[in-house]
Amino acid sequence: NATSRRDAEGRVTGMVGIGQDITARIAQEQEYVRLIDTANAPIFGVDSDGKVTVWNKCAADVTGYQSVDTMGHHLVSEFITEDFRASVQEVLDRALQGTETANFEFPLITKDGRSRVELLLNATSRRDLEGRVTGMVGIGQDITARIAQEQEYIRLIDTANAPIFGVDTEGKVTVWNRCAADVTGYTADDTMGHHLVSEFITEDFRASVQEVLDRALQGKETANFEFPLITKDGRSRVELLLNATSRR
Repeated sequence: NATSRRDAEGRVTGMVGIGQDITARIAQEQEYVRLIDTANAPIFGVDSDGKVTVWNKCAADVTGYQSVDTMGHHLVSEFITEDFRASVQEVLDRALQGTETANFEFPLITKDGRSRVELLLNATSRRDLEGRVTGMVGIGQDITARIAQEQEYIRLIDTANAPIFGVDTEGKVTVWNRCAADVTGYTADDTMGHHLVSEFITEDFRASVQEVLDRALQGKETANFEFPLITKDGRSRVELLLNATSRR
């Protein structure tokens, strides 16, 4: 802090400077920057205008965009796929208001334009020394491979030559493959979100099927359980031999 020095008549005779040793703070900030840049997770940050201020090596590796490509550019409008811009902007706005967001999935555009990187994001507010929010830092996890694996899992289930169905913890249908649709006449649209036992199991088997589901939801598998599924035409029923496995 530089202040003028004056004589008795108020004439400036020099300057007095009052300093503060910030060596340790600068060293700490440099270490913070180094840790971010060498982290094995994509990390990026934006200022209060949504412009990129942080873009680490891992973010560059997974997207192909180097920091020189991104710094000072608007994150949402230039690097987020159009279908996710509104939701990502909402997350940024929340962080800029001091509200953090955890485990938010969204895609980043890659530089080659032929693919996109799926990220699981934790968004944290960035603050200055006075505690004022100055921007957002996002720590991501590249889940592109995991999502591809899940999509392959879904494809294998849907094309299997055996009826496969799944329910959530409330017993509502979450999986109904093509073979299940073929043998019952009910399509996935007819069943998804509906209660399996009360709507698609014959009345005389509802209690026993519910018991099998309850056991699976407790982590106990059941093998070779025979039960009937109602068909859509109502004139017949399909007899199944079921193996029930917990989904985790």
